[in-house]
Amino acid sequence: MNRGGLPTKASGARPRQGSAKVLRRLWRYLAKYRWLIVAASLLSVVGNVLALMTPKLSGAAIDAIMPGHVDFPIVLRYVIWMIVLAAVSALIGWLLSAMMIRLSRSVVQQMRGDLFNHMTRLPISFFDTHQTGDVISILSYDVDTVGASISTDLTQILTSLITVVGSFSMMVTISPVLMLVSVFTIPASILFTRHRSRVVRPLFSARSRKLGALNGFNEETVSGLKTIRAYHQEAEFNQRYARHNEAATTATWKAEHYAVMTGPTVNLINNLSMAAVSVFGAILYMLDAISLGGVSSFVLYSRKFSGPINEFANILSELQSALAAAERVLGLIDLDIEPEDAPEARELVSCRGEVSFRDVSFGYAPDSRVLHHIDFTAQPGKTIAIVGETGCGKTTLINLLMRFYDVSEGTILLDGQDIRALTRRSLRRQFTMVLQDTWLFDGTVYDNLAYARPDATREEVIAAAKAAHIHDMILSLPKGYDTVVTGSGGSISKGQKQLMTIARAMLLDARMLILDEATSNVDTRTELLIQDAMLALQKGRTSFIIAHRLSTIVGADEILVMDKGRIVERGTHQALLALGGVYAAMYAAQFDHMASA
Repeated sequence: MNRGGLPTKASGARPRQGSAKVLRRLWRYLAKYRWLIVAASLLSVVGNVLALMTPKLSGAAIDAIMPGHVDFPIVLRYVIWMIVLAAVSALIGWLLSAMMIRLSRSVVQQMRGDLFNHMTRLPISFFDTHQTGDVISILSYDVDTVGASISTDLTQILTSLITVVGSFSMMVTISPVLMLVSVFTIPASILFTRHRSRVVRPLFSARSRKLGALNGFNEETVSGLKTIRAYHQEAEFNQRYARHNEAATTATWKAEHYAVMTGPTVNLINNLSMAAVSVFGAILYMLDAISLGGVSSFVLYSRKFSGPINEFANILSELQSALAAAERVLGLIDLDIEPEDAPEARELVSCRGEVSFRDVSFGYAPDSRVLHHIDFTAQPGKTIAIVGETGCGKTTLINLLMRFYDVSEGTILLDGQDIRALTRRSLRRQFTMVLQDTWLFDGTVYDNLAYARPDATREEVIAAAKAAHIHDMILSLPKGYDTVVTGSGGSISKGQKQLMTIARAMLLDARMLILDEATSNVDTRTELLIQDAMLALQKGRTSFIIAHRLSTIVGADEILVMDKGRIVERGTHQALLALGGVYAAMYAAQFDHMASA
């Protein structure tokens, strides 16, 4: 399993994207709302122009105050204008914030939708090799980080740009001589900020990876908490969590530590510039080269000029975090989806259910093989049982049959057709599956049972529940079939959840059936009760049964015994017992165990 963080491609790790490329791709999401961005930009320009007029009015008011005489009407007029401009500027700022929040919400909604839709089309191999918690971290934390940056950073960057340009222009009109001070401080601020951005972004990328690994560990721990307690491994997992937590905390500290150093350093440079402006402004005032109001206005514009530069240094840190998050989001979107069907692939409308494996070999990695030269044929309506020790390749056979993976060598035929020549969707619609790992979603019991057939009538759902011997349990729930269950099943036992998935399978009219340890979570008495129902479910269908309980497959038409990726024995139950080989030893071991129990 990949523990180094997302994303990766099958061929290796994705190269890191440059900031310009990430920003260009983010613009594709923003371009849909270009008119909203234009309106926000115009509001920002108007609001900042109004705010930039305040220091000029302040300087004019100061110049109206002369030694021994104050022109109160003029001062009052300028003060009133300053108040009006400040109020209008504040109103525009509020409207601008509301527009950017709306923009951010829309972009995040679209991005999260695109991400989830893409995720559902990724090959099963991706989920076999990546932590669930890390994927969830991208869907939630990283997308939210990008959204927060859109709602705040874009506005602040635009505001800072307008303020810097406007303040610079006003300072030049007031005193070109004083502007010479900025010739040294502005380049210093820009060069330092640019240098820090190159240092900080990789640190934020590392932070995102470490947080994703921590979330993955959290998800695994919470889902397996009962097992952890049963084996008294709390202390061990606390230590593991401490290591993950320490790594995430250290990565976060490094990123934020180096990021926050940028703002104070730029602020120091700007303060030095302010001190120099004050000194030289006082000298020019004494030389009658500038008025006192002019000095005051220049100092205020100087603060407005340096403030955005300082803010931009802080924004840059947040922007680097957002770019690192966006890179992970876009990286997941870039991962190759399940290969498209071949252009000449045919829709499989119906089938008889004849399945043939012809010299099939397969490996999850190019340099290793899990299956070796598998050869067998399942006739329509027959039941094939697959048994063997854990890891011998039983479930891999099913993965190949469903085309979750494609064979490395050989061919799988369905009614004489290579399944690779069929569309995946039409192929998979011919199967119904009952897996060892039960899955329920948030919804009513009825919705969960009718999942594969939304058009099923209530009578059909109830009939399937009765056949699976789950009807009485459902009626005992507070609202019967309308009782809402969560994905975890709530108070429903694991065996009852298994019965619900069996009832779900009974509703689907498919020609082939896959049972992967379908009765593993059912007690012996319940197992006996549902065997008749399972036989009814198998009737007329080509069935593939993976089972460790050999008592559930004694009636199979053919039993394939696998060992280390090969079929070592095949035949009926009685024939294999008479053979006295691997199957007979497995059956005897289970029988002896049951007898001793």
